[in-house]
Amino acid sequence: MQNVSIKQRVFALGAVFFLCVFLHAAIGTAAQQSARKDCLDCHTKFSEKYLGMKNVHAVVKEKHCEGCHLRHGLVARLILKQVGNELCQSCHTKDKMGMKPIVHTALKGGKCTDCHNPHASPMDHLLKVEGKDLCYQCHKKEDYEKKTVHAVLNTKGCAACHSSHSADEKNLLVKPETPLCLSCHDSGNSAFRKAHGTYPVQTKTCTTCHNPHSSDQPKLLKTSAHNPVVTASCDMCHNAPNTDKAFGVKEGAIGALCGQCHMSDDLKAGGTVEHMPFKDGMCDQCHNPHASENPKLLNKSVNKLCFDCHADKGARVAFPHAAVEQGCLSCHLPHAAKNERLLRAKTSDICFTCHEKVKEAQKAKHVHSPFAEAMCTTCHNPHGSNFPLMSSNGMDKTCYSCHNDAETGFAKKTVHAPVREGRCQSCHDGHGSSEGKMLIAPAGPKLCGQCHGDLMKESKDNIVHQPFGKGLCLDCHSPHASDNAGMIVKDQGSLCLTCHAAMGKQIKSSADVHKPIETGMCTKCHSPHQAKLAKLLLAQSPDICLACHKDLKERIEKENKHQPAAGDCLTCHLPHLSSQRRLLSDAVPSLCLQCHEATAASFRKAHINIDAAVMECTSCHDPHASKDPKLFKKHVHAPFAGRSCDECHIVKTQ
Repeated sequence: MQNVSIKQRVFALGAVFFLCVFLHAAIGTAAQQSARKDCLDCHTKFSEKYLGMKNVHAVVKEKHCEGCHLRHGLVARLILKQVGNELCQSCHTKDKMGMKPIVHTALKGGKCTDCHNPHASPMDHLLKVEGKDLCYQCHKKEDYEKKTVHAVLNTKGCAACHSSHSADEKNLLVKPETPLCLSCHDSGNSAFRKAHGTYPVQTKTCTTCHNPHSSDQPKLLKTSAHNPVVTASCDMCHNAPNTDKAFGVKEGAIGALCGQCHMSDDLKAGGTVEHMPFKDGMCDQCHNPHASENPKLLNKSVNKLCFDCHADKGARVAFPHAAVEQGCLSCHLPHAAKNERLLRAKTSDICFTCHEKVKEAQKAKHVHSPFAEAMCTTCHNPHGSNFPLMSSNGMDKTCYSCHNDAETGFAKKTVHAPVREGRCQSCHDGHGSSEGKMLIAPAGPKLCGQCHGDLMKESKDNIVHQPFGKGLCLDCHSPHASDNAGMIVKDQGSLCLTCHAAMGKQIKSSADVHKPIETGMCTKCHSPHQAKLAKLLLAQSPDICLACHKDLKERIEKENKHQPAAGDCLTCHLPHLSSQRRLLSDAVPSLCLQCHEATAASFRKAHINIDAAVMECTSCHDPHASKDPKLFKKHVHAPFAGRSCDECHIVKTQ
């Protein structure tokens, strides 16, 4: 009973202890939670900067930072609850903002914070900047502050005419254009009527003639204004203002009407090739009859206008023509010309006005015939191209359009990289050259070295192949393509024997020919260009030999080796051909006896006094390597292995 009582007491004390610890932790946590600091307790600089401003965002004023931000954690980082405008629209819904069909680009594709400060601002609506300067963050200021500025823009700013977020009207206008203008400009006013020649312009669009913001012209007329508009002489083209069809055109056809002032012959200036819209009297296809922000009353900038019809000329290309970027009128006339395609001058003359240095190539010794005849567009696209040098259709296809035999002739196993990649200009000048075949440099080191510079580096220590040393690259190689490896002009064997003809004769009369010679693979052993070793060898013997005879190399490394085999294969063998089998330099045993003294007592004893002249050394010995110290072959006759030659041979004693 006493033991049970002690256990119960210990258990009870332990339970009380853990209960106290738990309660202490819980109370401590609660105390920490109730004492958690506010964001602005740490972000004091933020408080100083924003809370004293005239307009403070409601969530900031209420210190409800977590309305927009996630809690930072240990590392202070700006983490918004949602991305971009979605966060703002969680409170400022589209319904509350009264969103309309046409939305301000800054709101649709940008961020609310482009215009508004999300925390506080001295300006109304939390704007970052006041008035026009806010709009000038995106809209070019100079377009709105020209010589003559619309009065309302100076007095009331952009918001007088435009909505800031969205509108039912294009350009975010607060109401349709004409009623908006008439809300300030009284159409019944005598000055208004006089300025417009008493025409009922209140029924038309004011921006046909006027810039609504600013202009360098008086009365806010657009940059380029038709003279009858400037002088309020609308009746020069239109019916009288007091008729039912006051804005009707007098002559009916636009071309005939324009022709009363703009004489056709003057515009042609002797040109016989006419632009179709001009020829058909469709002046308004290019020109605005009233006013325009483009020169010459053009409906659009020159290139955009031209590309409306000639869309292919406006396509983005990798290699654009600078003249096109400067404007189509750099090369073409707008109404009529004496040259085809409305060119200002003949093709040659017009190209050479910019490309004067290129013209000098016509004086070269060899001139490319299209260039000599100034047929620039035979090879080049005058409007730009996706190929280098503005080639019409890739350099290779452009060249093949005339040199069609080359396209089939170059379809071989090995093709020179510039040919394969369509880079004819890597070797040839498309205009003129002092070298034959229009080469950009003399054939040989100067030309080939532009790509193969490392190969052609000279070294005093090198042995140089004679054709290579003289720069006769084309004696061995085809410049375009070949069916032979290395782009050589013939198979390797025939090519080498062109110069080394004596060896060709010897091959026919030889008993044995080295396999690389037989198969025409001279470069297995020799460099065709230059090398540090005599005879242009790629390596010294025996390394060069063992590069092919790998099994022999392994045996020499692991077994007892014949010293000549380990030292220099040419001690016994000839490198190219021989009258003896196995390319031996002499017959066996004569070859062996050059080193082994047949009259020596040890030799005679070892060979049981057999006459050396009748021996075939390789019948018993391996000439290269063997596991046997005497270089005996791997498989030998049993009596021979036991050195019991007399079991078979009659041994003569001397």
